[in-house]
Amino acid sequence: MKMPLLAALPVALIACSGNGPGPDETGGTPPVTVSPGTPSPSPSASATPPATVVNGQPFGRTVIADFDAPWAMTFLPDRRMLVTEKDGRMLLVSADGQQRQTVAQIGVDSAGQGGLMDVVLAPDFAQSGRVYFSYSAAADGGKRVVLARGRLQEANGTAQLTGIETLWNATPAVTGDGHYSGRIAFSPDGQYLFFTAGDRQKFTPAQDPKATLGKVLRLTPDGQPAPGNPLAAQGFDPAVWSYGHRNLLGIAFDGAGNLWEQEMGPKGGDEVNLILPGRNYGWPNASNGSHYDGRDIPDHRAGDGYEAPKVWWNPVISPGGLMIYSGSLFPQWRGDAFIGGLSSKALVRVDLNGTDAAKGDQWDMGARIREVEQGPDGAIYVLEDGGDSQGRLIKLTPA
Repeated sequence: MKMPLLAALPVALIACSGNGPGPDETGGTPPVTVSPGTPSPSPSASATPPATVVNGQPFGRTVIADFDAPWAMTFLPDRRMLVTEKDGRMLLVSADGQQRQTVAQIGVDSAGQGGLMDVVLAPDFAQSGRVYFSYSAAADGGKRVVLARGRLQEANGTAQLTGIETLWNATPAVTGDGHYSGRIAFSPDGQYLFFTAGDRQKFTPAQDPKATLGKVLRLTPDGQPAPGNPLAAQGFDPAVWSYGHRNLLGIAFDGAGNLWEQEMGPKGGDEVNLILPGRNYGWPNASNGSHYDGRDIPDHRAGDGYEAPKVWWNPVISPGGLMIYSGSLFPQWRGDAFIGGLSSKALVRVDLNGTDAAKGDQWDMGARIREVEQGPDGAIYVLEDGGDSQGRLIKLTPA
């Protein structure tokens, strides 16, 4: 009989417009299949090498493993990791990166920016074994981002994701292969799930109250619109928490319970936003960037009715994953946000101070950074993107 994974573990715990892609991104729901695997050595399996310091940066780098176009990762209580790959594979990886097995092969539409995306453990994972994830799927003559979950189970050294169920679908399904978003964050109390749905390069749905594109959604853990959402009485889809967004590739809560989000602007205007209930963040009517064809977009300005970004970049950084640091290895950065830079090939730090934010450091990583996570050990972990980058998982520790 298969048991929930934790029963077998120690108790511990890309910017585009409708005119075409920019330099910052790569490019009915299909059946979901499960493909359990047995542990196998990582392609790069070897003794963990010493950390290397590059150009006097304040951290050393240790390569843990490499993957095929990875997208996201999350840590299990025993320090193993779940890693998603663009082609639909979800991998269970040992803490040292030396062993991995496929726990699921999800039926995704991987064209363009599509694929298997975020992965997050349920707040009650120690009891339920539930894992939440997102992916892009073909449906209704178009494509959309999907939120789903399953249970991670393990027996006799083999793990698999079972009981997979679809919880929520972005509407409407539209043509095109970009701006899915698909990031997941649970509220600090574990009662609500926040999910990002991009504008799908269609611009106007971000302001359409009936569409869930270009929105931050607040859902129950079962995927239903959360009670008390701020815009339902105004005719919005009842799941909408905030709107006027473009391509939201990072979302995270800080220690005070503030919800932060970063998104890719068009040609310029990448943003970090403090997400407040019911607010309109302006896209496509306001942006500190321009269209790729040179057409102007009005900048954010006081009194325009839109919530302005706390921080913005021009030229862009092409923000990927977002993490807010709470560990002890880098005490000088506790409470700050870390962003993966795609076209900038950087790790970017943003200084958070209450509800204010300011640009911090930007370190050259030499590769497109898709994901940033904090490990149980307090180290910072980054996942390189696929394509021109090697798809490596790199651990950062103090130099």
